[in-house]
Amino acid sequence: RQIYEVLSEFGRQPDERAAAMALYNFKKIMVVPTAKDFIDLTLSKTQRKTPTVIHKHYQIHRIRQFYMRKVKYTQQNYHDRLTQIITDFPKLDDIHPFYADLMNVLYDRDHYKLALGQINIAKNLIDNVAKDYVRLMKYGDSLYRCKQLKRAALGRMCTIIKRQKQSLEYLEQVRQHLSRLPTIDPNTRTLLLCGYPNVGKSSFINKVTRADVEVQPYAFTTKSLFVGHMDYKYLRWQVVDTPGILDHPLEERNTIEMQAITALAHLRAAVLYVMDLSEQCGHSLEEQLELFKNIKPLFANKPLIIVANKCDVKRISELSEENQKMFADLEADGFPVIETSTLTEEGVIQVKTEACDRLLAHRVETKMKGNKVNDILNRLHLALPSKRDNKERPPFIPEGALLRKKRMEVDMPKKKLEKDLEMELGDDYVLDLQKYWDLMNPSEKYDKVPEIWEGHNIADYIDPDIMKKLQQLEEEEELRQAAGEYDSDSESEDEEMAGIRQLAKQIREKKKLKILESKEKDTKGPRLPRTAKKVQRKKLEKEMSDLGVDMTDKNEAHYVTQARRSRSVTRKRKREESVTPTSVARSRSSSRTPRDVSGLRDAKMVKKTKTMMKKAQKKMNRLGRKGEGDRHVFDLKPKHLFSGKRKSGTTQRR
Repeated sequence: RQIYEVLSEFGRQPDERAAAMALYNFKKIMVVPTAKDFIDLTLSKTQRKTPTVIHKHYQIHRIRQFYMRKVKYTQQNYHDRLTQIITDFPKLDDIHPFYADLMNVLYDRDHYKLALGQINIAKNLIDNVAKDYVRLMKYGDSLYRCKQLKRAALGRMCTIIKRQKQSLEYLEQVRQHLSRLPTIDPNTRTLLLCGYPNVGKSSFINKVTRADVEVQPYAFTTKSLFVGHMDYKYLRWQVVDTPGILDHPLEERNTIEMQAITALAHLRAAVLYVMDLSEQCGHSLEEQLELFKNIKPLFANKPLIIVANKCDVKRISELSEENQKMFADLEADGFPVIETSTLTEEGVIQVKTEACDRLLAHRVETKMKGNKVNDILNRLHLALPSKRDNKERPPFIPEGALLRKKRMEVDMPKKKLEKDLEMELGDDYVLDLQKYWDLMNPSEKYDKVPEIWEGHNIADYIDPDIMKKLQQLEEEEELRQAAGEYDSDSESEDEEMAGIRQLAKQIREKKKLKILESKEKDTKGPRLPRTAKKVQRKKLEKEMSDLGVDMTDKNEAHYVTQARRSRSVTRKRKREESVTPTSVARSRSSSRTPRDVSGLRDAKMVKKTKTMMKKAQKKMNRLGRKGEGDRHVFDLKPKHLFSGKRKSGTTQRR
């Protein structure tokens, strides 16, 4: 039976399964814009995607074509968007009855159908308006007539959309709510929780699945359907938590309760009717049983289990005799009663197992009665070979396997594992994996592992006698120190060295004073570069002689020659004495040759050079356009926004 169950699940055609999945994906419905946004989007798209420049001196057929294109484009945009809305929203007659009834409860079937019908009518009206105005435009005899017809056509289309404001807003709200609905597959294996409010349904779903439904100590915490998923026997199950139901006639039930009723009516599921033994939910056991009898018709042809919850507070055995008899009667009618507690998790797994097993058996029985069973049974074949003689053929087990089995049975001392050693030694245990190393020479297990650096073994470069040699060096050094080889002889310094030291000391002090002096100056003013500072020769010589440096006969010193050279460069060059010109050409100028003709033979060569220079510059001139770094506003008034007349009193342009 279980094989049949799995086969029947996967026996569907792939396209059938895909259709079933796609049918209930409400999250993919496109956003429905408001009427104003709809108009703005369409008209701005028409403006962007169609030509915008036309002149009255163009041929009339070209002018007509220009405005016809705008009308047709706008109509096509409206048509496509409205068709998308109509096809995206589910048709109540085509979808599963569970979703059809749920949408009726949540959104009102008539209102929903009316809104979609209005959108469909608007689409047809827009198509007709466009068709009529395109026909009229064929007889437009001037640019003005064609333009007025285009304005009228677009205006009428926008008016039609404006009238659909309420329908579009309603459909957008429906879309938002639909996208938030849980994805419930009406055909898969399902466990359905129902009962009075606050009896522990949400706590149960939180225990058996990974759902996180809000649990609070007041009634109607759960206001809509919640779905959780779990695995049992390698199959995926969905658990549906319904809002609480109160015991009153169907007509008086509100939207929250009607969701639970819809789920009970349409989902092929195992029903778990949850009862509160402690009566902490605010309803007595008699009231809970009365509700059970009222909604019992909805449990027809479904496996049913009664979950007696909150047994950690009160058990069935602790109830009064009347209440105990009530549960005994339910068990006599064939409804299993299981005590559970979502607080201590007692009985939760038992309920899950019992419900799943009953539902699996029920689904297989249902399918066995159907016509599909023959198609699947044809695929199954149980092979039973017939006996060819009376010879016994017991199962053959290889000798090696038997010996291994025998060895396992003998009480041989077991090999000690690292875990056992750790338990024995406690804090003294140290993990030693080197003892398991499989080496040719076992004595090498604990040898130091060589350190490799840049492909070389470091040990190869270490001198074994290095410590001995170091000791000899240290002893030699001690002997040298004892002999006084490193003692500095202060008396050996002559007077000349002492003078140099004194001079160096004075220079250092002078340098410190200079630094302090420059720090005290006002450094906020503009600073001259170091090359511009001019030091007077007298001042320099005086300062150096104060420090004890001999500054006599310094006319050929470096600082003097440098000063003289810089002065001669700045001085104006005298014009050379020119010889009396011998010809008119020579008399024009005796100055230096211009750079652009220097080294050139004649005028022809100069011309050729200039042509080559211009050619070389061409590419750079072409690339030297105004760029981002030029702080240039490219188009102060873009033509497409400012050209043409504008009517007074409006800033919107279409």
